[in-house]
Parts: sequence; C-alpha cells; structure tokens
Amino acid sequence: MDYSLYLVTDRALSLGRSNLEVVQSAVEGGVTLVQLREKEATTREFYEEGLRVGAYLKARDIPLIINDRIDLTLALDAAGVHLGQDDMPIDVARKLLGPRKIIGASVFTLEEAKIAESLGADYLGLSPIFVTETKPELVRQIGIEGIPLLKAAVQIPVVGIGSMSESNAYDAVKAGLDGVAVVSAICSREDPRAAAAAIKAEVMRAKGQ
Repeated sequence: MDYSLYLVTDRALSLGRSNLEVVQSAVEGGVTLVQLREKEATTREFYEEGLRVGAYLKARDIPLIINDRIDLTLALDAAGVHLGQDDMPIDVARKLLGPRKIIGASVFTLEEAKIAESLGADYLGLSPIFVTETKPELVRQIGIEGIPLLKAAVQIPVVGIGSMSESNAYDAVKAGLDGVAVVSAICSREDPRAAAAAIKAEVMRAKGQ
C-alpha cells in the first residue's frame, strides 16, 4: 500500500463536481489511495457512488477505502474500510471482513493509536494535524511537533489529516508520517489535478524521492 497521498472525498466541498470527476483529476495528479466518504447519502446512493468510483480506481490499480460502512465495503469488494472511534470496533470489523481487507482507524491520541494497532488496524489516520473546517468539533491540534512521538509508538503506517496541503505536507512527512490525507486542499480547488500534483511533490521531496 502506498499511503503517500490519500484523498478523502467530500461532495459538499467539490464545487458542484461529482466524486468521480474529482477523483479522476486527483488521480492524474498523483493520488495513491481514495477514501469514499458519504455522510449524507442513503445506502443505495453510497453504493452507486462506490460502483462508479470503484470501477475507475480498479482499472488503475488504486485502492478504494469505504468510510465507516462494513456492509458497503463487502458489497463493493472495496480494498478496505476506514473506521472512526464511534464506528464498529476494529476487532469485530476484522472478523467480518477477514484477513485480506484493509482496516484504517481514526485516532486522536497516543493511547488510541496503540489500542487501534493492538486490535488489528492496518494503518492510522492521525487527526487533526492542524485544526480544520471539515472537522470543527476538533479544536486541539497535534501539530508537526506531535507527530514523532506517536509515530514511534506504533509499527503500522500513519497518515495525517487536518488542513493538510502543499504548504505543510513536506514538514509533516519529514516529521514521520507515511503520507497525508487531504480533503479540501484537493476537492475545493479549481484544478484538483494540479493541487494533487503539488502536494504529491512535497510528500515525495520529504521522502527523498
């Protein structure tokens, strides 16, 4: 798995474009992993979005991660699921999904990170690196300085989310992150391809590639 540039979709932020339009453009710019997040959609709508986006990504060998929904992860045969602290417990999700599906977990503290790893998470979404308008309820940011301690405490990959962009991706990855997860810095840009390419360049520069 390449966690370098992890796109999280958000139709409300996408300037009237469909998820598929944003994903296509962002993938052309270098996105390596896509999480489909549909907080307001019905199950049928979410499933149909997953079919459209999943078909495009599968043809390009880019993993599709489903936000929250174990049932849709199975129905769409997606690569995996991303779970929040209030979603299905990781160990239960593993029993339902089996050993081959990817399970990501949102964590906000060092203790949550350790627990998620012990329960079988494959990667962690560390949030928020910086406070973000997409998660206004999170007011305590981790900051660049908080990354090394948490990264040193776990063995699995960690991506950072929370106002990540081309302006801070380099510092975040240099501090230890395996990649950055981006919402508005791609979805809300007039040119998602160029936005993704700019962020990817900073990630790869930090990795020395």
